[in-house]
Amino acid sequence: MKYGLNIKTDGALDFLSLGALVHRFDPGIIPFRKATECRIHVSGGEFNCAANLADCFRLNTGVATAMVDYPIGELIAERVRAMGVKPFYKQFKHNGVNGPNMATVYSDQGFGVRAPVVFYNRSNEAAAQLKPGDFDWNAIFSNGVRWFHSGGIFAALSETTGEVIIEGMQAAKAAGAVTSFDLNYRAKLWNIWGGQERAQAVIRRIVENVDVLVGNEEDLQLGLGIPGPEAGTRSKLDPSAFFGMIDQVVAKYPQVKIVATTLREVKSTSRHGWGAVAWIDGKTYVSPTAELDVHDRVGGGDGFASGFFYGLLSGESEQEAVNLGWAHGALLTTFPGDTTMASVEQVRAFAKGGSARIQR
Repeated sequence: MKYGLNIKTDGALDFLSLGALVHRFDPGIIPFRKATECRIHVSGGEFNCAANLADCFRLNTGVATAMVDYPIGELIAERVRAMGVKPFYKQFKHNGVNGPNMATVYSDQGFGVRAPVVFYNRSNEAAAQLKPGDFDWNAIFSNGVRWFHSGGIFAALSETTGEVIIEGMQAAKAAGAVTSFDLNYRAKLWNIWGGQERAQAVIRRIVENVDVLVGNEEDLQLGLGIPGPEAGTRSKLDPSAFFGMIDQVVAKYPQVKIVATTLREVKSTSRHGWGAVAWIDGKTYVSPTAELDVHDRVGGGDGFASGFFYGLLSGESEQEAVNLGWAHGALLTTFPGDTTMASVEQVRAFAKGGSARIQR
């Protein structure tokens, strides 16, 4: 027993996530209305953690998700393989016209004083059609899974996806896995079918099954209904308001042993102050802070979560786990795309206070 968690030492999978796979069109610093070409990144808030843990941190990971049998599905499945993640797919057949589809996210990078703009096409999305019974959890967990993860983006997709998360969480607990949930509150997604009140009703039921919670002050307020301070003039890198909300989280959900988040102060699109904090079994931990020159900010939070989970799964000290998450999230903002291109050696070096001096 460490961190208040009973993390199994072995299993066929170190980490399994449940969520939607998406592909993101990225025209770089060009706004979409002027774009002539785009990069395609494969992503998904839940998948990103599995991909990062496999590719950078060399763990055995899997993803339970929807897959559609058309060329976009094939493109996405190729990237899942390339990142070393084992898929557990519920297959959907595309009708050649209007779906079901793999969701599309559009996001330019912005620059300087111009913020990134993110919008979606999740019309007739296969993952939103996932429902309880679609995955054979007993078979998936039969060879051992150490950690199970899902998030608020997947929960927001439809009236059935939150139920799939609860089903998966309960199967994970029965199999002895640690459970985690990233609140990732997205108002645009929840507003389609119920808004904030419905979101809180769903998320509260999920969090009753969760050991490790990831979410910032806004996520805790909007997703869980935990009262918090008004946004004011204090620094976004000041952890006091976040820590001030933890007692209320734990009072409502006493089984939660860890709550963690990133701290980000956006000075311009290309320049961020960056930190991370965690409450772990009654004690608080704060990372160093860094000034980031940001290439692509998308996925930085998932980068933190995956590095933090790696530290916990590896039995590192609490402070080192926070620092590894902070370091990996920082490095992730220096790469194009939503998933990692870092090595675990780079992450460990930066977590120890490494510099950007050339490595010869």
